[in-house]
Amino acid sequence: MKYLSEIIDGLAFTELQGSADIEISAVVFDSRKVTPGCLFVAVKGTVSDGHDYILQAINEGAAAVICEELPSRVTGEVDFLMVADSAVALGIVSANFYDNPSAKLKLVGVTGTNGKTTIATLLYKLFRDMGYKCGLISTVENKINEQVFPSTHTTPDPVELHRLMSDMVEQGCDYCFMEVSSHAIAQHRIAGLNFAGAIFSNLTHDHLDYHKTFEKYLKAKKAFFDDLSSNAFALTNGDDKNGNVMLQNTKAHKKTYGLKSMADYKARILENQFEGLLLQIDNEEVWFKMVGTFNAYNLLAVYAAAMLLDQDKTKILTSLSKLTGARGRFDYIVAPNKIVGIVDYAHSPDAVQNILSTVHDIRKGNEKVITVIGCGGDRDKTKRPIMAKTACEWSDKVVFTSDNPRSEDPAQIIKEMEEGVDPAFKRHTLSIADRREAIKTACMLARPGDIVVVAGKGHEKYQEIAGVKHHFDDMEELVEIFKELS
Repeated sequence: MKYLSEIIDGLAFTELQGSADIEISAVVFDSRKVTPGCLFVAVKGTVSDGHDYILQAINEGAAAVICEELPSRVTGEVDFLMVADSAVALGIVSANFYDNPSAKLKLVGVTGTNGKTTIATLLYKLFRDMGYKCGLISTVENKINEQVFPSTHTTPDPVELHRLMSDMVEQGCDYCFMEVSSHAIAQHRIAGLNFAGAIFSNLTHDHLDYHKTFEKYLKAKKAFFDDLSSNAFALTNGDDKNGNVMLQNTKAHKKTYGLKSMADYKARILENQFEGLLLQIDNEEVWFKMVGTFNAYNLLAVYAAAMLLDQDKTKILTSLSKLTGARGRFDYIVAPNKIVGIVDYAHSPDAVQNILSTVHDIRKGNEKVITVIGCGGDRDKTKRPIMAKTACEWSDKVVFTSDNPRSEDPAQIIKEMEEGVDPAFKRHTLSIADRREAIKTACMLARPGDIVVVAGKGHEKYQEIAGVKHHFDDMEELVEIFKELS
């Protein structure tokens, strides 16, 4: 329990009706979770408006309400606080309710189109390996030391975020590494957090269903860096044309990493093969277990961040050389007949090109590359033909299939993908809506030594069809199909 006066500390409000000298049992923004004595924050969401549920929250026992607009009628004894933006207010009051846990941790956020999960996960694994207690907030899973919690969003809502970090503080964590999505930035889900550092990986075509334009997508990412304090570091990919944009208005210490351009932290690829990468990082040659140019960037970002967190260079490189990345990111297996199967979360045009160009770079001879790919329903439609075109340009054969069609017709999604295929490539493509059949067909088309890439779902263990989630795991399917065909 906390007094309302404590919870609203630092909150800019235009009006207070009632007394701030009341006890609050919880902070809630979902009217279905209202409990007696709680503070209900009415947030205008993308699907529904919390202001429509204020009276319901009061009837369920809410003691106070934060809102942008007062309801037309009010019943019962309740305090009201008027604010300009209740989404921002939710972050601030959540932080105060949980005693500002992010200020007691060294919190590092990772943003960008691709690489967020791998960089955050590697940082978590690295610092655990070096003996620290730490937390992870990611697309794949949330962790407090070795305890795992399911992840439902790349970046959780503010109440969940601060609760998780409060638990991390209680369990003695020194660090927290988290993914920061563009949605979370735009929706002010990271309001009230104190970041010790921020990392930018890259920016390519994605999420335009939400942001509408690339410029707005860019501005969302940049807003994260604009709000950093002068005590934090801002680390960006100097090889990405948008890397320096992130640094333009930030008060944080500006640092860059890169493989090509002049940068504060430099690396060079010496060897790139299925077994791993040999990199020269700051004049040290180190063998890593991860594969591809995109992972060279991820590893370099992790190294640079660890250096900025005052860790020992030799310890960083020694630990990092032992680690593997996040689940569902370039996971591969080899069938008894020597067919290579790769599962990856690539679900944007650039990510698809990264994966397939990596395969192209490290294959040894005339192996065929057969790619299974779909696009998610109820998401950015403009990238569908581009992803299909990219897959065709970097593959010998492509099988178009379902990803998570959600409420859309899988056949229509595939049709929109096919519109991006050059007529010269069409004879090298198949369309099979059933994802398992698509994966099986790709494996049957493969010969010993060929490479089957299954892109789009990565770590996910479900497929959402007509709004219902069914168990589906690309790696499980590959393993079973390889057994059937052996």
